Amino acid sequence: MEFPHLRNWNFSGIQFAGIGGGCYYRNYMKSVVLKVARIGNSRGIRLPAAMLRKYHITDTVIAEERDDEIILKAGRSAQPKLSWEETGKAIAAAKEDWSDWDVTLADGLDDL
Repeated sequence: MEFPHLRNWNFSGIQFAGIGGGCYYRNYMKSVVLKVARIGNSRGIRLPAAMLRKYHITDTVIAEERDDEIILKAGRSAQPKLSWEETGKAIAAAKEDWSDWDVTLADGLDDL
């Protein structure tokens, strides 16, 4: 199968030609220079309000350390996780049709 909209990919460099041609990697990854500020004995950065809104950041962020970078992700919602019992009740209340999975009963795994 041919994908004419994905052409001229050059993985050794940053420049890609893709959908409509002339796509550049930097168009997808925006860099923002932020100043590191003193906060007590620690250091911190201030995220612009537009960035907070765009990524739905409210109270927390998740900082993921990699070999040569730090990735910030929006924190999880404050909604607590369900217990196993609550999850079972929620699944039962959903009344989903699982009959398509009945064919797996003949897979022989019960005999192992």
